[in-house]
Parts: sequence; C-alpha cells; structure tokens
Amino acid sequence: MLAGAALAGAAPAGAASAGRRIAPGITYRQFDVDAAAGPAHVHLLTVDLANPHVRVDLLYPGTVAARATVSGMADATRAVAGVNGDFFNITETQHPGVQATGASVGPAIADGRVLKAAVPDGQRFGPALPPGTNTQDVFGVGTDRRARLDHLALVGSVATPEGRLPLKGLNQYALPENSVGAFTAQWGSASRKRSVCGTDTQRSAPCSTDTHEVTVRDGRVASTADTPGSGTIPSDTTVLVGREEGAQQLRKLSVGDEVSVTHTLVAASSGVPYAFAIGGFPVLRDGTALSGLDDSTSAVRTVVGLKGGGQQMLILALDGAAAYRTGMTVAEEAATMRSLGASDAFNLDGGGSTELVTRDAGASAVTVRNHPSGGAERPVANGIGVFSAP
Repeated sequence: MLAGAALAGAAPAGAASAGRRIAPGITYRQFDVDAAAGPAHVHLLTVDLANPHVRVDLLYPGTVAARATVSGMADATRAVAGVNGDFFNITETQHPGVQATGASVGPAIADGRVLKAAVPDGQRFGPALPPGTNTQDVFGVGTDRRARLDHLALVGSVATPEGRLPLKGLNQYALPENSVGAFTAQWGSASRKRSVCGTDTQRSAPCSTDTHEVTVRDGRVASTADTPGSGTIPSDTTVLVGREEGAQQLRKLSVGDEVSVTHTLVAASSGVPYAFAIGGFPVLRDGTALSGLDDSTSAVRTVVGLKGGGQQMLILALDGAAAYRTGMTVAEEAATMRSLGASDAFNLDGGGSTELVTRDAGASAVTVRNHPSGGAERPVANGIGVFSAP
C-alpha cells in the first residue's frame, strides 16, 4: 500500500481491459504493448474535452518550488484522475551547499495564471531533447477547450530610474547567464541560490560569484543584498535576482527607487489564451514522429497526446512493476501514441516519477493505477489533473 493512496494491481501479461468510465467523458483502460526490451504494460486515460463536464488543469503543490505526490495533489483538488508532469530540479550534488528546489523545467500555467517560465536548455533535467525542441515547449489546453502543442516564451521587463532592463527569468530554478530574473509569491519559500548556479550550456558549472538581489515592494526598492536569499515572498513583493551583467545593472538601484516589473508568457502558434500548460518535449507532430528520437534507451515513461483536432486527450503511463520495468524507448512511445490515434504527443517525466491515478465514484481518495518503478510514490513538481463537474 502506498502512503496516501491505494495501489491497484496491474493486469497480467497479455491481458487487456475493455475500459471503464471514471466519470462522464473520462475512461480508463490498461493493456500490453510489445516493445523491443520486452512487454510494456500501459495505463491509458481518454479525456473528452468537448464534454462540458470535463476540464483539465495543472496539479501542483501550491507553489513552484515544492514537491508533492500525484495522489496527494489529486486528492487535495478533488481531481478524478491525474498523472505526473514535467521534469524537475531533483538533485544538486554538483553544487555543495545548494539545495534542490523541486521546481519544474518548463513553463507552467494553472487556471489561466502564469506560474513560471523555462530554464535554459543546458540547465534541464531529463533525457536529451529531440532536435528542434527546447525547454519552452509545452502541452496545453486553451480557453477554447482544445489541447495543443505550443511554445511559450517569457516576455518581460524591469523599468528603473535609469531605463528598462529585459526580464529573462520568472520563478525558475536557473537563470540565463548575465540576466535578471523575477521571483514572486508563487515561487514559495525555497532558497533562490540555485538560480545563479550553472551556465546556459552546463548545469553542473559552479555557481556565479557575481550576483545581486533587489526586493521590490509596492513599486519601490525595499532592500538589496549581494546574494540570493530565501523565505516566503509576500503578494505585494517581487524579488529580482541578477547574475553577472544582470547583477551589475541591479547594483545601480537604491532603496526607495521606483521599479516596475512586467511579465507574461507569449505563445508561438496560438492566439487563444491557455487555461493550462505544462513543460516536457514533443515526440509526435501532425501524425509524424519527430526526427532524432531516441530508439535505444528503454524506460518507464509518461506521455500525453491529442486527437480529434485537440478535442480529445490521451494520457498514458507505463507500469513500473518488475515484469514491465524495461519500458519503451522514446521512439516506441511516439509510435504507440500514433497507433492509438494521436496526431500529436508530448513526453513528460518518467522513471520513478511515472504515476497515474483515478478516483472511483464515491471514493474519498484516488487509487494509484500503475506500479511506480521506485516502489513508492515519488514527490514531483507538478502533474495534469482531470476534473469532472456535475
């Protein structure tokens, strides 16, 4: 039994369930897939976004720099189903004295609110990105209730008495070199020290020694510091962190100076606002697998896809039980999603993070449907929640 959730046994090899309704517009089934490394056991949610009773949103612990189990986040929000989400800052063994933040790699939008932007490509966790993709890629659902793959870039600035500075980070565990980033109440209380460690191309590079932090409250500089701090950020406060050239610019500010910070995430391909978006990387576009997908490393994986012009979502999690733990390659994952009718698919965090939960009618808690490969639920940065309204 996993803490906080029941664990349902996987079907035996070769078995396939016909599927059952979790709620109107939401069905769950499990089946086997022959993969190069051995049989993989699939847990699949099909979500009808055209059903007015159905919606999806980001599951997260309430702040960006925090972790929780999928079952815990689903139960806290009364989701009827959920799956783990983006890769995240899971360890900091190469930066002694710096704590991992638990924050996710890519952009995140919850309930239409921008939570964070993407870290530089070289600072990400997870398998190698396919050619032509980067950390700004997202899977999202617009206010038009259609799912799509997109690209969300941060656009923002810091207006100071001396001029306007570009804002290159928002609530992210790693800032680009020579930049200024903003941290808001949505970041949480975790230390901001990690944001100045590594480089744009090397996550393990040392932390910068040229840093500066400015706290802005009600539009004016309230305090400054030479190093990034920690602690809860009030709702009327923005903390600016600069490294290298960004730090040099922030040092020009003094207590009492007027400062205005603006930021938003801009979509590359859709004019429709996003109700929800999560990071990862695409593996299938317009029915064609991306070139350069890894076809040699098999692992337990999580992937989400869309079909029917984005009116239907497919959420797939592999089982991590010993009989199936070899999993699939990323290329096999894309092929499986295409065989299920997906036109587009998006890879999420896998391995010990892979987890899919559902809640039976009348149940007070969700059930973990797959076996997490680590033997227990891993706290993760975020996930996708599926909700049903009367």
